This record gives sequence, C-alpha cells and structure tokens, in this order.
Amino acid sequence: MGTLARLGLAAVWLVSGALKISDPGQTYIAVQAFDVLPDGFVRPVAIGMPIVELALGLLLLAGFVTRWVSVLSVLLLAVLIAAIAQSWARGLSIDCGCFGGGGQIAADQTQYPQEIARDLGFALLGVWLIVRPRTWLSVDGWLGNSGAPADDDYVGIAEGNE
Repeated sequence: MGTLARLGLAAVWLVSGALKISDPGQTYIAVQAFDVLPDGFVRPVAIGMPIVELALGLLLLAGFVTRWVSVLSVLLLAVLIAAIAQSWARGLSIDCGCFGGGGQIAADQTQYPQEIARDLGFALLGVWLIVRPRTWLSVDGWLGNSGAPADDDYVGIAEGNE
C-alpha cells in the first residue's frame, strides 16, 4: 500500500508541475485569480510552484527522504485547500488551476467541493507516507534512511514472524 501511495502522490506532483511549467502564462493567471497575494508575489509563486511540485514528485518517485517530502506535500496541500476554500467563501468564480489552466470562470462552472475533496485525498496519501515512509523500490529502503519498518516488515510482525 505504501508504495502505491508514494507513486500515486509522485504522479500527482509530476503531472501538476509539468502542466503548469508548460504554460507559465496560464499559471500566472491562475495564481493571480486567487486574489490573495500582493502583485509582487504572483510571478515568483507562479514560477516557483511548478518547480516545487516537480521536485516533490521526483523525490517521491525515487523514494528519497520520503517522510520529509510527505510532510512538505501535506503542508502544500493544506495551503492549496485553504486557498480554494477562501475563494469559495469570498464568492470568487475561479478554476484553481491545480492541473493546468485556471483563472476566472463562470459561477456555475466552479467545482470547489470536488477540488477540496480531491486535495484532501492526496493529503491522506501524504499522511500515510508520514506514518509509514519506507516503501518497496525506494532509495530510503536501500539506504536505510527511515526508522520505520518497510511494508513487508509490518506483514511479518502481524503474522508473528519477527
């Protein structure tokens, strides 16, 4: 299960970051549409967000410092959920641009509940990896970087084969 969570969250970050980095102008529009950052911060966030997402995705794909990357992932997802929630509460009509696109849309096209639920699901993957960071085919497992047992070790303990 842990390996699937790690690879799934890696895919989320890699796809999201790749879609944003491939269209920086649209990413700028998406960040600006949230209307929470001063003008001077919109461009750095629009440039930095896809780079951070790609870095998180690559680290998770490799399974390197998984617990720490998962903590950062959950924190970033919490910020994104808060940004979506504040847009909804303020009555803004925007697409979050979480997977490319983004910006102003018609009021009947908003999907705030679905976007929040989706990001909560992704955050649950991150929480799972915080608790059980060591997974199959990971750099952490090969280097012994995690103090947590690998998924296979939990199975052995549960069966009494310590």
